[in-house]
Amino acid sequence: MEQLSLAKDVKRAVELLDILQKSGEVPATKLAALQKVLQSDFFNAVREVYEHVYETVDIHGSPDIRASATAKATVAAFAASEGHAHPRVVELPKTDEGLGFNVMGGREQNSPIYISRIIPGGVADRHGGLKRGDQLLSVNGVSVDGENHEKAVELLKAAQASVKLVVRYTPKVLEEMELRFDKQRAARRRQQY
Repeated sequence: MEQLSLAKDVKRAVELLDILQKSGEVPATKLAALQKVLQSDFFNAVREVYEHVYETVDIHGSPDIRASATAKATVAAFAASEGHAHPRVVELPKTDEGLGFNVMGGREQNSPIYISRIIPGGVADRHGGLKRGDQLLSVNGVSVDGENHEKAVELLKAAQASVKLVVRYTPKVLEEMELRFDKQRAARRRQQY
């Protein structure tokens, strides 16, 4: 299946809005508002997540059925992130040096899986798309939300030429999780003595 890319379509829609605005047939303020939405960071984030979901959704049938399922999954991803940063797609090349970040958390620790460290000078650091505090939502189209730590690590290691991640930035939750782990470690140390 060919990769879905809506960026050209969005650019063309903005160009057509420009032409329509110059014609004077539609109030300029309405067209300018629509143009602003199509060029916003939020719309771009929705488009990226939609394209990623479209490529990875396991639905067979007509393009309309696939598009409808993709739209519903995209809305669900953004609804799940309410109160947090919106999901975004980050693609990293897979090299012999690894991906250049560490993850922590997982179902066994009763927490989401997070990017806990970006290795200075590593692939993720050079690429610049990931941040410490990003929650890992999926790896190459496979959801890791609510999964064990080991499953996420296996998916990251199994990636071939590149790895496509859906993440969302939620540093406060990572800080709370690290505090909880520190308290647990301190309690274990006290029990040992």
